[in-house]
Amino acid sequence: AAVDVGDRDQLAALLDAVPAGHPLTAVVHTAGVLDDGVVSALTPERLASVMRPKVDAVTHLDELTRAADLSAFVVFSSVMGTFGGAGQANYSAANAFLDAFASLRRTAGLPAISLGWGPWSPGAGMTAELTEADLRRMARGGMLPLAPERGLALLDMALKQGPGFERAAVLPVDLDLAGLRRRAPEEVPTMLRALVRGRARRKAEVRSVDGTLHQDLRAQLTAASPADRDRHVAGLVQGAAAAVLGHASATDIEVDHTFKELGFDSLTSVELRNRVAAATGMRLPATLIFDYPTPAALIRHIGTELVGAERTAGDAALPAPVSVGDDPVVIVGMACRFPGGVGSPED
Repeated sequence: AAVDVGDRDQLAALLDAVPAGHPLTAVVHTAGVLDDGVVSALTPERLASVMRPKVDAVTHLDELTRAADLSAFVVFSSVMGTFGGAGQANYSAANAFLDAFASLRRTAGLPAISLGWGPWSPGAGMTAELTEADLRRMARGGMLPLAPERGLALLDMALKQGPGFERAAVLPVDLDLAGLRRRAPEEVPTMLRALVRGRARRKAEVRSVDGTLHQDLRAQLTAASPADRDRHVAGLVQGAAAAVLGHASATDIEVDHTFKELGFDSLTSVELRNRVAAATGMRLPATLIFDYPTPAALIRHIGTELVGAERTAGDAALPAPVSVGDDPVVIVGMACRFPGGVGSPED
């Protein structure tokens, strides 16, 4: 039957239509809507559209089936309710509610389990519209897409929990621990760091994008010739941009092209910000690619901040930064939503 599960009256009518000879014995809730964007772009309407099929629907299902003798009350949540997701504040909150609600039902002596799914393979469920760039981004976060057969096996496993392993919320996720171990500690999601403990590094060390360790990047750049300084900062920025976009080489990044022309969106712009900030130790804004629209402008900014405002010979080789002024399109750009759902800045 096709009903709006967020509409209590429609849902009540559906449940009333279940024949007495074949009573309702289980509920499996899988509804979900994505409407991703940065926090500043969220509106009451965008929040409600994501909350409705999860929060409202599950609340109604709980209220309307309290008298039924259910053997199972299963809700499909998301790992984002536990880990949080870039650009998914509304979706993360809705799924966190499901996890907590399952625990509340268990406390009341009612059956309930919340499955905080990781991503599924392209073409399956809510990941149907994901691009290769999206999948690479997820992999960098330590999660690999679940093939349908693997996901169904995890579903069976979760529903057959035995005594001593009765949890209200579980995370059916394919973690790429080997991949995470190859990453720098600060690049591993906080909640997974205990699983991938690696070599300890001194706090003073700063890791550049190409893997080189620097005791003091500022001092190194100050001591370098202007040309070497520019090449080093350019390599850092181009390397970070190439890594985010999935290019094989930093030379694929043209410094005089805008970040938008290079393929950056609101999510990848913040990932770039995070990488450059980790490599330089600088505090950089989430609006980085709008404040400095080209790699050349960002290179110039980093060089100026780290070694002072003195103009170097190498500066002349870099294109002048593009002025964006007070154009409101710059602000609107930070709210762009990625087709298919996943992703937008962490801020």
